Amino acid sequence: MRPGRVGGGAREERRPGRNDVGSESKPKSTTDEWDDRGERGERDERTDAEPAAGGGADVESDAGEGANAEPEAGASPAPPPRRRRLRWVRRAALGLVLALVLSTLGAEVALRVNYTGDPADGTYTRNRDAIWLGHAWVDGRKDDADVTGLARRLSGTGIRDLYVHTGPLEHDGTLPESVYPKARWFVAAVHRELPGVRVQAWLGDVLATESPDGLRLERPATRDAVVASTRQVLAAGFAGVHFDLEPLHSGDRHYLALLDSLRGVTRARDAQLSVAAHQIDPVPGFHSFWGTVTGHPKWWSQAFFGQVARRVDQIAVMSYDTMQPLDTLYGGYVAQQTSLALEVTPPSTDLLMGLPFYHENRFGHWAHAETVPAAVRGVRLGLSRTDADRARFGVALYVDFAATEADWSAYREDWVH
Repeated sequence: MRPGRVGGGAREERRPGRNDVGSESKPKSTTDEWDDRGERGERDERTDAEPAAGGGADVESDAGEGANAEPEAGASPAPPPRRRRLRWVRRAALGLVLALVLSTLGAEVALRVNYTGDPADGTYTRNRDAIWLGHAWVDGRKDDADVTGLARRLSGTGIRDLYVHTGPLEHDGTLPESVYPKARWFVAAVHRELPGVRVQAWLGDVLATESPDGLRLERPATRDAVVASTRQVLAAGFAGVHFDLEPLHSGDRHYLALLDSLRGVTRARDAQLSVAAHQIDPVPGFHSFWGTVTGHPKWWSQAFFGQVARRVDQIAVMSYDTMQPLDTLYGGYVAQQTSLALEVTPPSTDLLMGLPFYHENRFGHWAHAETVPAAVRGVRLGLSRTDADRARFGVALYVDFAATEADWSAYREDWVH
């Protein structure tokens, strides 16, 4: 999930997928470049001033014909090989920069075009929406009055699932019961105040895919512990389990193996298996390029997204933290993501598109661009163009403790309708 804090109480869960792009190499300064030129000039002058050892007679005999002959009028001496190489490198670098700039501009224009048009009639809530809730609901900081207020807030919306933060998991896959002491109370209170709404345990952890610390899915013992933790929270009364493991790289076969094991557990208990999913490559193979450049392959391939979607009951796309600078570009991006996800999600799986109910300003997320109205319009456009009549579809609101009245109003007016 996006913000690193999920309501406090338990150990903070940081979502590594903050579009961290790493540090860039520092370009050579103009002063350094002039210093290099000066050194070359001094060497050239010293070379011209020193006569070749023992070659005086030869030089005189070759006067006017060899190395000391004056160049013809209008002719320029060829630059030294090193200078020619530097000139070629500069031109190649400039060409690469121009190519990147032009391709980026082209992609942004395409997103803006993708945001045009009118959504189809009827592309509103299917009453399968969800919301991520902070840890305060299960650690003792909330009471009955808070649940009553939550019920009032959700009344008349399309929200059917609550993903309440119940972790995070330990790096070995275990889950101390002490981090969710009020879980049974919360589940019972929701059933009383919001009949028909399901409460799922939101579990997550940082994966050791881009740093030495974190949960390691490649270890069978760790996967077995995650399965045991799932049984544990289901026994506490949760109607399902929602996993958010990041940064999860595209093609991770150990993650798919974990989902296969989890599916057996949830099916046996008639519970939901839900996951938070990375965004899909806006251009095929883009995650590989981005991973090579930044060390963080943020996106999944569309094929891998489909493999995950076929193994779960619900898949919620984290369609925020997109680096888009304008709401029109962000909305076009969400429309594209919605279409890409719809193309590979089976009809039996609930597909949810994330809405940004939080407000931050940094490189990966601009609050003025990533707005609820832009996201909802993008979702409706993508749904209209790809599968307007799809029943198992909705939006997921991230996150309750950071939401504003404007966020809730936009959700109700533009999506619940």
